[in-house]
Amino acid sequence: MSRDTLPLTVPDVSALARVLGRELAQIEGKPGHVQLLNMLARAGGYRNFQHFRSASKAGERLAEPRPAPEPVDHALVERVAGHFDDEGQFLRWPSRYRHQSLALWVLWSRLKAGTVYSEFDVSKIIRNNHRFGDHALIRRAMIDAGLLTRTLDGREYRRVERRPPGEALALIHRISTHPSA
Repeated sequence: MSRDTLPLTVPDVSALARVLGRELAQIEGKPGHVQLLNMLARAGGYRNFQHFRSASKAGERLAEPRPAPEPVDHALVERVAGHFDDEGQFLRWPSRYRHQSLALWVLWSRLKAGTVYSEFDVSKIIRNNHRFGDHALIRRAMIDAGLLTRTLDGREYRRVERRPPGEALALIHRISTHPSA
């Protein structure tokens, strides 16, 4: 029998442990391989291992093929991360345009998708996420970069929904998980 690699994702590891504990308490002696597979599958919310296996295989068949990940310039991400402090605050405006546009993605990620903001609200969010005191510069740069739109009268601002480039995703992840970049 071939061994398939089937990822098991459970929303709550505590519930998984509880169900496994109950299942193991009902068995006398050492459980066999198939019994353990069935226990894990039931703890993950499936009827048994066969149900889990068929659901996983169907998910693989229905999944859209993912495009190859774009290459990430980690040195660039590291340099731009240096413009953020230990708390993930934007410290200084980079002199290079490429660094500026990459850093703006971090602020873009802190705006909620689908939310309509007033100029005051957008400025407040930007002020709360940078330390060099020019929120208007950042707001205008985000609009120029196509990350933020506003109505002609300037009353409504919206985050533009699009997938960040690879470097931007890496920077957002780095700043959010290791703020002391």
